Amino acid sequence: MEQAPLVLVEEDDGILIVTLNRPEKYNAINIAMMRTFSDAVDRLRDTPELKIMLIRSTGKYFSAGADLKESRNERPKTGSGIREMHRRMPSDMRRIWDEMEAIEKPFVVAHQGPCVGGGLEMSLSCDFRLASTNARYAFPEGKFAILPATNGVSRLTRMVGASWARYLVMANMEVDAEEARMMGLVHKVFPAETFDEQVMAFCRHLARQNSEQMGTAKIAIELARDLGAHQAASVERLANSALMLMPDYSKIHDAHVSNIGKGTKGG
Repeated sequence: MEQAPLVLVEEDDGILIVTLNRPEKYNAINIAMMRTFSDAVDRLRDTPELKIMLIRSTGKYFSAGADLKESRNERPKTGSGIREMHRRMPSDMRRIWDEMEAIEKPFVVAHQGPCVGGGLEMSLSCDFRLASTNARYAFPEGKFAILPATNGVSRLTRMVGASWARYLVMANMEVDAEEARMMGLVHKVFPAETFDEQVMAFCRHLARQNSEQMGTAKIAIELARDLGAHQAASVERLANSALMLMPDYSKIHDAHVSNIGKGTKGG
């Protein structure tokens, strides 16, 4: 009997859907899965017709993290060796997560169930994180007396702040979907019964947005987060000056203004 692919990739009206498909192993991410995942990220980047990527999973778990059986190889015996191992890990996770942040298209991740360890680190590089009421979040690395070292500390702290990062990493505590939404880890929580439908509705909404606006916004928001107020304001002016010179702006703006007196609200 032929084994099903570990990662399913399909297109749906401008949406590239990537599905982790190893439910019997709780979608633990191995090197073979990362190769397919990396190819999908490149495909999104290089295909103009593809507007967004949706990452989801089959089974009860979104992902139990990295496959620990593949990490049993002999580890370096020095601190510098371990640091280099993390920087250039065989699965290429760090490079791929960085590429997801750099690509000027939105990445959406849908957590239908628990998302921990490497699965959560990958999710931190996505632009939008949607959760089912069945979702749970944790970094189990603390059980092994180590830290989540594929950006689990750095990106998490920038996203939710030092206080909640301490709760998840230092105290090794799990949070549910509503707690994750409250701390800013996820954007929206949907009922488990309607989760798939509402995730797709959100993705279809994103696919209808202007690609240049979304790509420019992704860069501007990233820059503004790390700049002072006056410098951040300069970034938004610079970004908007480029967008407003594009034909799309004049066309849409003029059509909107012409309809204001016909019952359309101004903006």
